[in-house]
Amino acid sequence: MKLLSWNIQWGRGMDGRVDPARILRTIRQLGDFDVICLQEVAVNFPGLPGSRGEDQVAELGAGLPGYTAIYGAATDIPDGRGGRSRFGNAIFTRLPVGQVWRHLLPWPAEADQPSMQRVLVEAVVETDIGPLRVMTTHLEYYSQRQREIQIDAIRRLHAEACAMSARVPLIEEQGGSFEVFPRPAQALLCGDMNFPASAPERAQILAPFSGDDPGFRDAWALLHPGELHAPTVGIHPVDFVKQPECFDFVFVTAGLAGRLKTHGIDAVTEASDHQPVWVELA
Repeated sequence: MKLLSWNIQWGRGMDGRVDPARILRTIRQLGDFDVICLQEVAVNFPGLPGSRGEDQVAELGAGLPGYTAIYGAATDIPDGRGGRSRFGNAIFTRLPVGQVWRHLLPWPAEADQPSMQRVLVEAVVETDIGPLRVMTTHLEYYSQRQREIQIDAIRRLHAEACAMSARVPLIEEQGGSFEVFPRPAQALLCGDMNFPASAPERAQILAPFSGDDPGFRDAWALLHPGELHAPTVGIHPVDFVKQPECFDFVFVTAGLAGRLKTHGIDAVTEASDHQPVWVELA
């Protein structure tokens, strides 16, 4: 299974131009992916710089025939014209999809910090190595406290999923909305985490779980032990980091660590202010 994760900045490149078609061309040039996880995907949001209010889920989906589109809006607000403006994360996959969850992450009030609602999108996909959960998110940028609270929430959701993976469905749950679908313990978490590799939030994600719940491993560190993370932001000049840093990670549970084959980063494209990253599981 080959998975790509990319914060596309609503399709806005370093030239200031919003171009979803350029995002699709870049993805195709990078490889043939079974799962594509994108952050900062906008629907009817003309207030974003350079945007014409595109339905980017529809445009990207049209360019990915054979893929199922799963969208989770973190921000969902009136557009002032009787419609809705939405902003969030998307998973596009050509693998069979089981149950899907859209988890709004905690958003505690901080009077002195700008912030926005964040979301974790989770989907079970059937792969050649068995079912697994794909999760993608985009954590808070300005507030470390909010990132830590959001990571705690993601870890709780992972623990809940692990507990559900061992649960035997009851007869009363068959059919209808109570039916229990598989939610495997093995998972992959990716996205724009908005912290560098040296930050304590990375250690928080990697902390062991109690009991038998499989913890997360950093895909880059598994394949490049002892090496600094390759940067995913700041390779091209941006105003939110002082130097090139790694903000975009792929974490895999322990059961998938031995299947990790490659971890790639495209340092060339200027189609967004972040660089695409990908992994392959064999």
